[in-house]
Amino acid sequence: MGERRGAFNRNPDRAAEVLRLQWGNDYDIGFADGAWHASRLDGTGDLLTGQVPDELAAAIRADWGRPRSAR
Repeated sequence: MGERRGAFNRNPDRAAEVLRLQWGNDYDIGFADGAWHASRLDGTGDLLTGQVPDELAAAIRADWGRPRSAR
């Protein structure tokens, strides 16, 4: 099977920079143990993951559109 490619996948450092520019005010974004991850800075929601930056970006967009439950 071939390597998965997307808009961010050629340069991981650049991918992290782009994701943080887009979502860094609301999510803690990083890469560890072979996977990309993000968690909301407000402490709500689940840990989001993706094997490639495009998967994480899609997970963040989906999460962002979900209503938050009141604390």
